[in-house]
Amino acid sequence: MFKISKQHTTIAVYYSILILILAAGYINAQSDADKPIIIEAESGNVGNDFAVLQDGGITYVQIQTNGADYNPAIWEYPGFDSRTITFEVTFPVGGTYNLFAHIRVGPQTYNDDSFFYANGFGVKDVIIADDWIIVNQLQTSGFSEADNVVHEPGGLGNGVWKWINLSQNSYYEAAVTFTVDNANLTVTFQIGGRETGLDIDRLAFGNADLYYTVGNLENVEPGSEELPGEVWQGPPLAMGKPKFLGCTYSTNQAPNFENYWNQVTPENAGKWGSVEVTRDVMNWGGLDAAYNLAKDNGFPFRLHVLIWGNQQPVWIEALSNSLGEQLEEIREWFEAVAARYSDIDYLEVVNEPLHDPPSGAGNGNYIEALGGTGTTGWDWVLNAFRMAREIFPSTTKLLINDYNIVNSSTNVNLYLNLIELLQAENLIDGIGVQGHAFSTRGAVADMTQNLNTLATAGLPIQVTELDIDGPTDETQLTDYQRIIPVFWEHPAVEGITLWGWRPGLWRNTEKAYILDLNNSERPALVWLRDYIQSTIISVENPGAEIPITFRLDNNYPNPFNPSTQISYFISQTTRVTLDVYDVLGRHLQTLVNKEQSAGEYTVTFNANGLSSGIYFYRLTAGSFIDVKKMLLLK
Repeated sequence: MFKISKQHTTIAVYYSILILILAAGYINAQSDADKPIIIEAESGNVGNDFAVLQDGGITYVQIQTNGADYNPAIWEYPGFDSRTITFEVTFPVGGTYNLFAHIRVGPQTYNDDSFFYANGFGVKDVIIADDWIIVNQLQTSGFSEADNVVHEPGGLGNGVWKWINLSQNSYYEAAVTFTVDNANLTVTFQIGGRETGLDIDRLAFGNADLYYTVGNLENVEPGSEELPGEVWQGPPLAMGKPKFLGCTYSTNQAPNFENYWNQVTPENAGKWGSVEVTRDVMNWGGLDAAYNLAKDNGFPFRLHVLIWGNQQPVWIEALSNSLGEQLEEIREWFEAVAARYSDIDYLEVVNEPLHDPPSGAGNGNYIEALGGTGTTGWDWVLNAFRMAREIFPSTTKLLINDYNIVNSSTNVNLYLNLIELLQAENLIDGIGVQGHAFSTRGAVADMTQNLNTLATAGLPIQVTELDIDGPTDETQLTDYQRIIPVFWEHPAVEGITLWGWRPGLWRNTEKAYILDLNNSERPALVWLRDYIQSTIISVENPGAEIPITFRLDNNYPNPFNPSTQISYFISQTTRVTLDVYDVLGRHLQTLVNKEQSAGEYTVTFNANGLSSGIYFYRLTAGSFIDVKKMLLLK
């Protein structure tokens, strides 16, 4: 018989206590690992080009030298040790961490909103670009409310302390996370100065598997495993519709983009001044991201923009005494875009010719290189389109774009005169009208009439830059309900592009976003989804020849789920009805019931609420009647 002695009991108790101690240590380590590691910016080895300042009890650092102060300018890396701060950071456990920063953008906004952080741990070479990540355009990023989750870009402006997540958002360059080895928990980390006016208070590292609120970071609290709130999983609002409903693309607008929108336009990344800041040094990163998002999801891509009188390279203006050299650089710009992006669906060749041509100081000043006003008054525009038609493939549709069109009959007529000059040489394929909030405050009847007048050119119209201010939810909802149907239901309009939908968009101060900082849909977005999905529309093909006979086409796709498109042709003005029936001949839905002029039309049938099976659609146009079959498979 085995007898347990006092010695055995003592040993058992000892090991039990040891296990409890080790377990407690592990739990504490894990608990610490879930908390952010906070680093005061002034606590490191601060380079001499930084100043340590105080404001309202906050001690922070600010770089005192600007990248433009050097010749040549230093924008790709810090350039000197004196423009860096070096930290020793000790982590509780190994793992993957996100980097956060608590910053304040200065009064010069976009000239006060960038810095560098090291691409990984260790001491970096201050003149090797690959050693550093550029963080830029922080003017429209960040969070400050205690319950805000610091995960997506955010959308706060300047003059306010805010937290940003540097590892989950590409602020100019691809972001990185940081991996810590359990065998080496103390590491070296660096940041670098780029633009004066940016204040840096604190840095923080947080477990990359967790979500941290502003409150968590401020109070050194553990993050959460779940992202709070519901996230719309798609499909895009206009999926299956004969028109697109797209959005501009940028870091701030990127999260969950493909689940809401089905057309992509880069906001700033496609502008010449963004791509070629330094002559012959091209930064395609942001433009690549927008283009790839479109192509990966089968969305139309519109490039904004080749020629404009704003956001142009500073160096092109310096060549204004050499028109031949300017023209050569313009051609190189066109050719570089065409070579890199072979499948552009829509190309804005010239933006805002009526209001912001590339003439004069600060506007590119290359209008004369393109021929100036010339004999037509618009030679520079014609030559830009001629060059684009020559360089880009025939599958790329060339567009012009301008603002204050839908609200001004005078501007419509000026615009049409220019469009007709382009049409005379077959240089244009579509018309862009911006839909910024300041241009849609007029009467609905006036906007509709101006669209009707533009449609006489026989080209499809795109509403290229739509934003609707939202000082209150109620005001924004009312304006969405008033404005959207004017554009969406107009037969000459082939699509709408919102100029942002999240905080951090162009009209951020006016609260034009329709999703707030906590990922909650504002009432305008809730209404927009229901309106787009429930509204039956047709779209004309104004560039097509007038049909010589009536025709009803097979629906596409077929079989389908849940929506399909039905196209038909009308050879003369007549009353048209298009109805859907089940196999028992019961009428289910009327898709069209109105007088229509001669042309080609496409409508969408949405079978939500119907079961799988065979259905019929019947077109009646005057004395013409045709019936076809379609198959719904769920």
